[in-house]
Amino acid sequence: MSSQEHASPGPLGVGILGAGPVTQAIHLPSLARLRDILEVRHIMDVDPAVAESVAARVGARFSTSTEELLADPAVEIVAICSPHQFHAVQVIAACRAGKKAVLCEKPFAMNGEEAVAIAAVSAESGVPIVVGAMHTFDPGWLAAEAAWGNLPEQVHTVRSSIVLPPNPRFEDFATEIVGRGPAAPSAAGKASGTDSAAVKAMLTGGVMGLAIHDLPLVRRFAPDFRDVEVLHAQTVLPFGYVISLRAGAVTIELRAAMNGTWEPSWTFEAIGDDASLSIDFTPSYVHAGSATARIRTAASTTVLGPFGHNGYEGEWRKLAEIANGTGTAPRPETLIHDLEFALAIADAAAACVDAGDAAYQVASA
Repeated sequence: MSSQEHASPGPLGVGILGAGPVTQAIHLPSLARLRDILEVRHIMDVDPAVAESVAARVGARFSTSTEELLADPAVEIVAICSPHQFHAVQVIAACRAGKKAVLCEKPFAMNGEEAVAIAAVSAESGVPIVVGAMHTFDPGWLAAEAAWGNLPEQVHTVRSSIVLPPNPRFEDFATEIVGRGPAAPSAAGKASGTDSAAVKAMLTGGVMGLAIHDLPLVRRFAPDFRDVEVLHAQTVLPFGYVISLRAGAVTIELRAAMNGTWEPSWTFEAIGDDASLSIDFTPSYVHAGSATARIRTAASTTVLGPFGHNGYEGEWRKLAEIANGTGTAPRPETLIHDLEFALAIADAAAACVDAGDAAYQVASA
């Protein structure tokens, strides 16, 4: 089926590659609230027991083969929720299968070369791609973007601050997870203050696995995103980072700690000469509605939100619009530049280790 054809009446069929905790705790509950426009029809996982169990929750087919899912005519939109190293090849295969749209969890590629190859296949096939940077689809963020006026031109400081418990706590709040394997040993667990390889791994993993959610937002205020200079990079136990950098004339602080905290906090700030933006995001797994944004000037404070759905539901709504021909897909250049920005920060942060500017510090609970 060509991506250019109009959608048939009724909900669009969704196929999901990978039935792990993100699919179970985030995507299936989000899609359950959108049954009038989207319907899960096929779930693939390499573990047949997991594939069958998760598919049974939504009355979908199951398989252990990417090829079988992509050949299923009932699947019009493909969501790629597999491990990172499989993203590029699966995105390309989904495009070549002629689906109406592809959602890929972040990062959609492991390097710039893969990203360029994906963009070329997307252009050739006409199949649009959306990357699951959920905050860019959050109604709170979108409302702020529509209301902030000339704020991007005056911003000099941007901060992303994340304090969360480990993901399994939220996953278990959201649903009963099947097929969760034992936790892999973290870089923190294996490293000492002098284990530079582990420090680099934690910094790189922190940027590409956690900070990457907010980096498209950061880049909205940092047009000189290729001019990245990391000033300081530090790991935080048991998992986290503190990274200070400059991108052109903008100072950026990225902070995260995943520990035993009872109260999660995810905030984003952009501070200009005459105005500022602050956004409080809700934890993704809790399905607690949108972010709340505040735009402040000397004369007023504008509060936007909270709205009824979060960024994950927002990205599915956007996918349905794109697949139906009523929405505009992100430009491939935007996705490539977002990835290049993340890779540049990860590489520069890791380079700080060799320069002696990275160390472990125990996070406070």
